[in-house]
Amino acid sequence: MPVIIGIDPGSRITGYGVIETDRDRAIYIASGCIRTKSKDFPVRLKEIFQGVQTVVKEYSPDEFAIEQVFMSKNADSALKLGHARGAAICAVALTDMPVFEYSARQVKQAVVGKGAADKGQVQHMVKILLNLHGQLQEDAGDALGVALCHAHHQQTASRLGLDGRLSGR
Repeated sequence: MPVIIGIDPGSRITGYGVIETDRDRAIYIASGCIRTKSKDFPVRLKEIFQGVQTVVKEYSPDEFAIEQVFMSKNADSALKLGHARGAAICAVALTDMPVFEYSARQVKQAVVGKGAADKGQVQHMVKILLNLHGQLQEDAGDALGVALCHAHHQQTASRLGLDGRLSGR
């Protein structure tokens, strides 16, 4: 039963979600947010790096999935998001864990069933799929969506005998 960590990167708040997969179902383990405190951008990247390392050490995942950068209207925001992703990926790359990347559209398609779903629909389906009750932090919910997307892709690849090649790697 592989343990998957999903990351929703952000330069101020990076969400994480940890699930375990058991055949055709996903089991919730943990979720939360790494909140950077510094106003200095390089220090925030260090906080993301260290925060992801801490989560990886605590939950010992087998696989890592992260959302790809999307191009927003603000190029500066997209660049900062890319840096935050890089910090998270580097924290995991040091462990030699496989890294898988998925677009927001792929995550929405896997979790909700349509690539144009809104954030509320994704949050709702994450709670249903993981049997969660109560409030779910938005960034943590998005990260759980990334982990669920990866689990779905891995299960499909396994059924097709593709050994993980169907993923967003």
